[in-house]
Amino acid sequence: MSATVDANVLVYASDSRAETHEQAEALVRRLAAGPEILYLFWPVLLGYLRIVTHPGILTNPLSPADALRNVESLLDRPHVRAPGELDGFWSIFRSTAGDRPRGNDVPDAHVAALMRQHGVRVIYTHDRDFRRFDGIEPRDPSA
Repeated sequence: MSATVDANVLVYASDSRAETHEQAEALVRRLAAGPEILYLFWPVLLGYLRIVTHPGILTNPLSPADALRNVESLLDRPHVRAPGELDGFWSIFRSTAGDRPRGNDVPDAHVAALMRQHGVRVIYTHDRDFRRFDGIEPRDPSA
């Protein structure tokens, strides 16, 4: 089985003050250990970097160097994949997002379309909005 994670799980795993820190950290450690394929999509990784280094979002943000090291420590694992959009992505995005993508729906639809394009069904996330995408199975690591 393969899976992916949403940025919120990576953020909570890095933020020791987060209510769900322990569950998120345990999940990230388990997925990082393998052997199942872990997909880390670029919008998620870049969103993680944006959030964990932002002093207006986290009380104790990570330094850019620490945040980059966290990403690299995951990407360096042999069972981790970080694919991007392939030919035909736009039509998958359109069918995933529907006719009226807007606001915060856009990045979720982007990740869901990447999941569909790369055959990934499971996403670990605290975001309930992923339930609206057919064929996507969101799992909350704190549930």
